[in-house]
Amino acid sequence: MAQGIWVRLIKHGKIAESNVQPCEADEWEDALTEACRQLDAPKPVILPRHLRDYERFRQMRFLPEHFVESVSFDRMEVEYIDPEARSKVNERYL
Repeated sequence: MAQGIWVRLIKHGKIAESNVQPCEADEWEDALTEACRQLDAPKPVILPRHLRDYERFRQMRFLPEHFVESVSFDRMEVEYIDPEARSKVNERYL
């Protein structure tokens, strides 16, 4: 698996749809646009809070009020995934 963002549409506490887009950690915005296009979901309004969450945790959560259009899901979760970084963390505990 390559590094990129995993975009999940959550409805009633479960993943309704998801999409993975390859990208580098600092090039996530175009990948988010493409994931939204493929999921047929509007792109959220990105606030300073979302940018801080991404910088600190490599994750963002968007609620329905973060979209200009109405949405049919409870929230959108965006997470940056880097399999190599996770394997390095696991090696420390071996």
